[in-house]
Amino acid sequence: MRVPPYTLASLVIAYGGILKGFDTGAIGGTIVMPNFTQTLGALSPEFQGFTVALIMLTGGIPAIYGGQLADRFGHLWVVAFGALFYMVGSIMEAAAFQLAVFIVGRALTGIGMGLWLSNVNNYICEISPKRSRGTHTAMQQMMVPLGIMIGYFVCYGTQHISTSLSWRLPWALQAAGCLPLLLLCKTLPSSPRWLLLQHRRHEALRNITSLGISRQEADEDILRFDEDSQDNVPPRSGLHADAAEDAPEGRPQKSPSVLKLMFRSGFRARSFLAFFLLFMEGLCGIDGILYYAPILFQRAGLPETTSGFLASGVSAILMTVISIPAIVVPDRFGRRFGVIAGAAGLAVCMWIVGGLYEAGVVHDYGGARWVVVVFIFIYALWYCATWAVSGKIYASEIQPRETRAVVNNIATGLNFLANWIVSFVTPIFLARSTSGAYFLFGGTCSLSALVLFVYMPETKGQPLENIDGVFERSVWESFTHSMRVPKLRRKAEDGERDLPLPASEGEREREKQGKTER
Repeated sequence: MRVPPYTLASLVIAYGGILKGFDTGAIGGTIVMPNFTQTLGALSPEFQGFTVALIMLTGGIPAIYGGQLADRFGHLWVVAFGALFYMVGSIMEAAAFQLAVFIVGRALTGIGMGLWLSNVNNYICEISPKRSRGTHTAMQQMMVPLGIMIGYFVCYGTQHISTSLSWRLPWALQAAGCLPLLLLCKTLPSSPRWLLLQHRRHEALRNITSLGISRQEADEDILRFDEDSQDNVPPRSGLHADAAEDAPEGRPQKSPSVLKLMFRSGFRARSFLAFFLLFMEGLCGIDGILYYAPILFQRAGLPETTSGFLASGVSAILMTVISIPAIVVPDRFGRRFGVIAGAAGLAVCMWIVGGLYEAGVVHDYGGARWVVVVFIFIYALWYCATWAVSGKIYASEIQPRETRAVVNNIATGLNFLANWIVSFVTPIFLARSTSGAYFLFGGTCSLSALVLFVYMPETKGQPLENIDGVFERSVWESFTHSMRVPKLRRKAEDGERDLPLPASEGEREREKQGKTER
């Protein structure tokens, strides 16, 4: 069976997830190695949190502005530039003989990760057909646990080296791992949707062919609202309709800026929903669990650092295994299930573990420590199977193409900020009140599940250019609509009858308006 070129392109660009995961798996272990403390000094809990979390702090700002850079230069150039920053930062970490150099290296690494990570999902989302967009966009997240596993076991192996190479080697390997991402970006075709926005229609059509997207799929999805096509001019609606109505008669229409567009009526809700979703995904505590997994397992009573590394590595293996089938969750069960059920499940795990610590029953003996270990495993696995996959897909695909890059990148920047907060406060909480960290994460997950249950409509199976209609329905209508569309489409394809797919009132009104104008 021939693998479609758009699937290969998605896999190639998703490789960046391995680099992100490697840093997550390596940093918590390297900074507590004896040779690290001998070379750069021991870190207090506050400074340990700052060092680990700095990559998120410096990654947030370029993540926010990465969308504007991508709108101008294209996703692939920004990803390649980010990989270069990431490589330089990793080299500085590996070569550091002073803590200040190591800190600057982590800062540069964060800038690079913010640039590329914020654009990878946008690129995959824009080159993937609607029927498999969720699966393809989830590929990067599938790579992250693989990187975490590699990072954990590299540290598990290098900790036995008697020189400073024990903590330098992981960062040298990370720097070398940036080269494939940097070079492969030159081989991938630019997003056809981005080319259409640049009014480069012929290049867009050529890239549609090179990506293996059929003309029927392109006409139904990518080219549906192509403004440069004389045969496919959609009726003005939403933002552009407002701009046209506001323009004085006889003057050319002036499009509002992207920052104004994303806060206009009709699109404001989508922007804030993406911001809330990715910010709360960071506050759920996953980075606190992953960065400090060796410490958490030691707190639960597992003996010695080696046992903590081993337990962390085993969890990373299981996370990698579960991430493979989990990439079909968004397209099979819908985005709402992945996000809402994910948040609820994470909350249960955190409340149980926090309750055990608050009750004072967790010791280095007895069964309570194993309950803590098991629920940390369940937490990490459930996150990989649900929220990690569906959240970033949803935040990207609900935006109109004019604002998708900027809104999604701002949301990614907020996710970086939330991850920085979690990474910074976790060691401080652990030094003062272990249960407090778990209760904090349990509370944020519970709040997220409640808010998203009320305000998050389903987008499963919808073309990107048809998301407007989803937000014109109620949340319940969008959910039932997403369940009916695949059945009607299968019946139509089987030739039972010419079944029209259900449309919202807004979609029908725009169709009627378009016919009147023509």
